[in-house]
Amino acid sequence: MGDRHISSQFDTELNGISSKVMEMGGLVESQLREAIYAFTEFNADAAQQVIDREALVNQFEVDIDHDVSSTIGRRQPTARDLRMLLAMSKITANLERTGDEVNRIARMVRLIIESGAARLLPSSDLKTAANMASDLLRRSLDAFARLDTAAALIIIKADGQLDQEYDGFLRKLMTYIMEDPRTISASLNLLFLAKAIERIGDHAKNMAECTIYVANGADVRHMDPSSLDTVVR
Repeated sequence: MGDRHISSQFDTELNGISSKVMEMGGLVESQLREAIYAFTEFNADAAQQVIDREALVNQFEVDIDHDVSSTIGRRQPTARDLRMLLAMSKITANLERTGDEVNRIARMVRLIIESGAARLLPSSDLKTAANMASDLLRRSLDAFARLDTAAALIIIKADGQLDQEYDGFLRKLMTYIMEDPRTISASLNLLFLAKAIERIGDHAKNMAECTIYVANGADVRHMDPSSLDTVVR
């Protein structure tokens, strides 16, 4: 009876932490959608809303880290439960860093608007990459919630497509700067914004790797994507 009671309490704690991680993920997703809207419409008010809510994301990280460390210390979980707690801690860190990148997008949008060069920049070329990053974030959270390793594998491989979009945009932007040096300052802000989008894809990939770690016990970080199929099977 005592063991079952302790197990039930642990399951409740684990589910509570998982719910907080998903809630944090939902907030970061919402922030990213708002930042993309601010970017595509060059809407300063939307950008400011993203900046104002960053503290909420940071507080989630503090709370979840406290819950994870407290649970590990009191329950001393083993095997898969410990992997789950460690993975949730890593996912929380990646969500917080994603929030930082989203905040960077909002700040760059505001600077570009203030420069007066918003409509002169080749920003439309970044819309595809921005939507890809948003989609990867959503799918990585969904894969973790379901511990879907097949979906996680697809996300890891898809990050390479986002990197290609970023590299292609970088080449276009360099050409644009050479053709019109007057826009160098605003173009650099757009470059920082593009890099933030690319980094969001990296964090989504990291979260997908956590899903595989929990489900299979395999650490696939730094592993060549072409070698992952054997691990996921």
